[in-house]
Amino acid sequence: MTKVWFITGSSRGLGRSLTEAVLAKGDKVAATARNTEALNDLVEKYPGQIYPVSLDVTHYHDVYRAVTDVITHFGRIDVLVNNAGFGITGAAEAYTDEQVRSQLETNLYAPIEITRAVLPHMRKQRSGRILQISSIGGRVGNPGVSIYQAAKFGLGGFSEALAKEVAPLGIKVTCVEPGGFRTDWAGASMTYAPKVAGYETTVDKRAEIFTSGKFIPMGDPDKAAKVMIDLVESPETPVHLVLGSEAISMLKQADAARQAEMEKWMPVSISTDHDEAENFLETKMGKAFYGPKK
Repeated sequence: MTKVWFITGSSRGLGRSLTEAVLAKGDKVAATARNTEALNDLVEKYPGQIYPVSLDVTHYHDVYRAVTDVITHFGRIDVLVNNAGFGITGAAEAYTDEQVRSQLETNLYAPIEITRAVLPHMRKQRSGRILQISSIGGRVGNPGVSIYQAAKFGLGGFSEALAKEVAPLGIKVTCVEPGGFRTDWAGASMTYAPKVAGYETTVDKRAEIFTSGKFIPMGDPDKAAKVMIDLVESPETPVHLVLGSEAISMLKQADAARQAEMEKWMPVSISTDHDEAENFLETKMGKAFYGPKK
């Protein structure tokens, strides 16, 4: 069955690779971009399959207009891919108010709002796939990208909760978490906070890697696109899908460190339970809320 995809940020990077792969497969794409002229070659190559939609994802009132427009044009949306976003590097204290807002508006609020706009249609269909393009930076915190990662951690939490919420409706949600991929994320699309003293060994080192041109990511966006298409076709989907060996290595180290920290501080954690907590866990309400007693 031919599927209808709604892909944001489709004119460049991973979004472009995915849009091309989906069209080559024979599916239809509502391709959103700030500049739809960048999609003209695909319109010529795949007439009738691609529907360019001019959209700034931070203009939330336009999001609902775009979703309604696509439903009118194609009749349905089977797959939503929230891909639009950009990175920023700097010390947490150094970002301007506008930089903080733009990160959260683009990388967190926008995918939440677009998801909310599409969900009623998928709920009526009793089917749908939602791919949230996050980052390994939504699972592992690193110096220099605190605001970007705040947005991605938020997107991961939203997606994990949403997956449980919509599962009975036939809708599946996956948070895709790539490591470094050979797009312009760390190049032309990267922005920077004003530099401040004191972060020479942490933030400044990361910024230097990006600006030096020596940062060569390991990931192939075309291979990532194929994985996402296969994912949509699969009856079984993960809630979190990490992409790239570099990202896997980072996550393994972070998970081991978190586990060790939790074990070390567990006596302190448990010491804060109310004296009645033990009895509450045995009640019907306690079991329903927390699950079986471990």
